[in-house]
This record gives sequence, C-alpha cells and structure tokens, in this order.
Amino acid sequence: MAVDMHEVRNYFIQLQESICARLEAFEPTMRFLREDIETPGGGLSRPRVIAGGEVIEKAAVQFTHSIGAALPPSATERNPHLAGRPFQAAAISLIVHPLNPYVPTTHMNLRYFVVDGVDGTWYFGGGFDLTPFYANRQDIVHWHRTAAAAAGEHYPAMKAACDDYFYLPHRQEPRGVGGVFFDDWTTGGDAASFALVQRIGDAFLPAYVPIVERRKDQPYRERERNWQCYRRGRYAEFNLAIDRGTRYGLQSGRRIESVLASLPPVVTWEYQRAIPHGSPEAALMDALTPRDWLANAD
Repeated sequence: MAVDMHEVRNYFIQLQESICARLEAFEPTMRFLREDIETPGGGLSRPRVIAGGEVIEKAAVQFTHSIGAALPPSATERNPHLAGRPFQAAAISLIVHPLNPYVPTTHMNLRYFVVDGVDGTWYFGGGFDLTPFYANRQDIVHWHRTAAAAAGEHYPAMKAACDDYFYLPHRQEPRGVGGVFFDDWTTGGDAASFALVQRIGDAFLPAYVPIVERRKDQPYRERERNWQCYRRGRYAEFNLAIDRGTRYGLQSGRRIESVLASLPPVVTWEYQRAIPHGSPEAALMDALTPRDWLANAD
C-alpha cells in the first residue's frame, strides 16, 4: 500500500523550510529567494535559492510535486515496465556550495514516486553525501556517524550504494567521501520506508551544521580557493554527465533554472593539473578512496 502523497509532500515542505531557516542563520543579510509555482495537473514547485553570502556562496533547496502523463526515460531505465504510465513524484533536493574551501559542499535528495495504473508500484529514493575540498577526518567521521545513526541496519548497504553512485568513471575517481544512497526503496513496507526517509531527512542538519560551524571562519588563501574551484569542476561534470536527477529534470520538462540551480557558481578547469606529493590536496585525493570511516573512529 502506497504512502499518502499529501503526507510525504507535507513532510518535504516542512523539511525544506527548516533547512532554509538554518542555512539563513549563517548569513547576516542574505536570504533565500522564495517562489511558489503551480505546475500542470495540480503540482507545485517551490524553488529556494540563496547566493553571494558570507558563508554560503550558493545554495539551492528545491521542492517539487510533479504530476505527469508518462514517466520520462531516466525514471524507467531500471524499471522499463513502468514506461508510459501516469505518475506522481514529490522530491526535495538541495545543494550547498560554501565560500570557504575548508567547508565541504553537500548534497541531499529525497524523493517519492507513485505510478498510477500499476497496483502497488511506489518507491522512495535519495540520500545525502559530502564533497570536501580538504580532508578533515573529524568532519568525515561525524558525517558518517550521523548517517549511520539515521540509516540503522541499512547503513552498510546504503554507504556502498553511495560510493558506487557518486563516481566519475571518465575520471576514475569518486566525487566525494560519500554518505548514504538508496533507490527503488520499499523495504519493510510503506510505514517503515517513510519512517526511514524521515530519519535520513531529519539527520541532514545535524550531520552538516557542526562541520560548517567548525570550518566557516578558518583562514584560507588564493591557493585553497583555486583548488576549491578546480574540484568544483568534478561536481559540475557529475551533475551534467551522470546524475539521473538532472536527466529526469530535463526530460520531464521541469523549469530549467530549477534543474540547473545545483551547479556551482564559480568553477575552473585546468589541463593536466599536477598535485604535489604530500600536499593537503594530495591528502584529499587519498581520502576519496572509499573506506569504512567508522572503523577505529574513536
């Protein structure tokens, strides 16, 4: 039995509001641009974007409730039997690009699909992940510890899925240090699945805010800023070439400003950039190798 769409929608909207309020608290003057846009069939888009802050260079916290006549190809590539079916989808998706290179970029997405005309076809998906520019073990362990508490027994499988998904095959490197990721999720039934999604959604701020608090005032130089912009290129490559959510947004006809709001504001690419052995930048590249961050964490 599917979870009531209105219940999921209300939770995602409440989560969007609480995340926006907490992120705004970092900024003395900047506030999220707020729009509420009705979409065909009774859907709703609530884009929330902030830019040019003292802590947050750019962040997007988006809610959408889509109602469509047929699922786009990106939503049926793993479930081809659902192609052409009417559907509803509710989702919250966010990205935070901080100004200080010592504060990691982060991403979260939670989504719920209900496919009309197919008995019992519904599923949740999503997760959250961390993309640091400089590796700080304290931050990474805290992130995974919070994720593990939220995911419970499912954490090992969700962590492995996150490491697998957020990988750039053309670079042969992970995008970040992972987190949790799940797709086509119905494990335990509707109530248990929705409760898991709520635990993961509610864990995002406790996972990320302490890291921001620790690093936002750390001094940095042009070197660190340059490295941050260079590494943001990997983020842009993943979103444009690999990410299923971006493809879904483009194929489903969503507002292009909202679909691409997750892209970083300033990015650089360098040809064959050398990373000095033993440098902090080299330490990041080593930290990107998937591992059990909670083993011997104390």
